[in-house]
Amino acid sequence: MVMFLFLVVALAVVVAAVTLAVVGGGEGATGPLPEAAPERLDDPLPPDRPVNRADVENIRFPLAPRGYRMANVDDALGRLAAELAERDARIADLESALAGAQAAAHARLDKPGQEGQR
Repeated sequence: MVMFLFLVVALAVVVAAVTLAVVGGGEGATGPLPEAAPERLDDPLPPDRPVNRADVENIRFPLAPRGYRMANVDDALGRLAAELAERDARIADLESALAGAQAAAHARLDKPGQEGQR
């Protein structure tokens, strides 16, 4: 009988403590819950100039429960891919222009007598 009374009193104390915690909100609750972090953070790459090696080396992504937020990494890699494609196209244009200029220079050197006739 004593054991039964002990269990009833212990159960009543636990129920009272849980009720007070739920209704009173506990001591740490001073206001509403804080805002959740945004799903996508600001782009860590500079928006006002092309990306350089130091920007890529210094890039740090915020951690998520299972690693990094895929959206942040995908955005950064997409931006890097676009800039690399733009640079590759520019390099190809410059190499083509250089090859044309070199061919024209060789053509002028091969026919030195024609310049004086003009």
